[in-house]
Amino acid sequence: MEEFKNTLKKAAPITNDDLSRFEENYSSNQSHTILRHALSKANISDIVSSSDNVKDVDFNFSIDLQTMKATNQKASGRCWIFAACNVLREIIAHKANISDFEISQSYIAFYDKYEKFNYALESIIDLIDHDPDERVLSHVLHLGIQDGGQWDMFVNIVKKYGICPKNVLPETFASSNTRAMNQFIDVQIGKFAATAQKYYKEVGINEVRKYKNELLEKMYAFLCDCYGNPVKEFAFEYTDKDGVYHREESFTPKSFFDTFIGKEIDEYVSIINSPTADKPFGKTYTIAYLGNVVGGKEITHLNLPIERMKELVINQLKDKEIVWFGSDCGKEGNREDGIWDPNQFDYASAFGMDFNYSKEDALNYHISVMNHAMCITGVNLVEDKPTKWKIENSWGTDRAKAGYYLMSDEWFDKYVYQAVVNKKYLNDKELAALKKEMIVLKPWDPMGSLAD
Repeated sequence: MEEFKNTLKKAAPITNDDLSRFEENYSSNQSHTILRHALSKANISDIVSSSDNVKDVDFNFSIDLQTMKATNQKASGRCWIFAACNVLREIIAHKANISDFEISQSYIAFYDKYEKFNYALESIIDLIDHDPDERVLSHVLHLGIQDGGQWDMFVNIVKKYGICPKNVLPETFASSNTRAMNQFIDVQIGKFAATAQKYYKEVGINEVRKYKNELLEKMYAFLCDCYGNPVKEFAFEYTDKDGVYHREESFTPKSFFDTFIGKEIDEYVSIINSPTADKPFGKTYTIAYLGNVVGGKEITHLNLPIERMKELVINQLKDKEIVWFGSDCGKEGNREDGIWDPNQFDYASAFGMDFNYSKEDALNYHISVMNHAMCITGVNLVEDKPTKWKIENSWGTDRAKAGYYLMSDEWFDKYVYQAVVNKKYLNDKELAALKKEMIVLKPWDPMGSLAD
């Protein structure tokens, strides 16, 4: 076991002289009095909001795809599922000639939760002889069961279990408010790890697997209690754009998926922008101990320069198809107005500190990471260069422009980390990279972060 010592014995403490000097300087600066008064009644982002350098934030785009109304993930971290369902529903709506449609996100979340639970237990079994504070096992236990996910996790679920319309398996309170459910599941994972290690030492691995199977059955019942029974068969009812009523009988979720999507989903690949020294561009990467379906598709990322990522996204938009993407939406954005633009906040003038850092430093030093997935549905091109992007979010229709947001191109450069595009847009070198053996990243690598 690694030994630790107090490494801060020679570190510099804060002294009374320091505090006296800081207090005197603070009190003599009138601007801090104004800021202190303002911050007693307002958010920091409201105080530093500035229009001095904000340009081109009207919702007009040279490429603007007409998509359906924004959805609402409510108090859950299922943005990646909602965004991916929004991609698929546009494909289904085009084929069925319908103007309004929503896929059941609860159906997908149910099986994602169940598969993640199994994946976590299998990871614990794989690490059965590791100490609880060893970093990999500690990471697995800390990760637990999150709502969040990545594109390839979505692919794994829908290819195995299919999809269904939302009216077939609608939301429940638990599906829309997942914190208590997740806490309960995480406790079961921790208890399994503790018990499994004792069983392994005392009676062997067979008892561990027996215990795991018992727990899987109980977890299935618990998830049914939370989400409702997963649908097995249903009729697809809809009225098309021409006012014609349709009813198609005897779909299963798998046959519904195969009929409307099928092998098309295998044509989409994840591209990332991680300009860090440990991830050369033009290579593919996966992340250890990250996934949901045991035996399913591994998380696969092709790392590309940001300009190439934007070029591929634009090519797909030009072909009238929206794009799933992942970003850090917690930085430099106005959620009510629906604008993500670094220029709309002036932290430096107010506090003498700012948000200026390189994307490489942001990833390496845990400043920023992908945490939210949405869909790009438009872009404004000036002399073939993007200036702003239109975003379909899953936070309901009562924010921004009926749930649609604007992202400046500068914000794209700084905070967009992942996009999913059809591989037909890739060049031969990029396609070849996808066929090579992937580089396995550490479980805690920032490219393994989950969008929620």
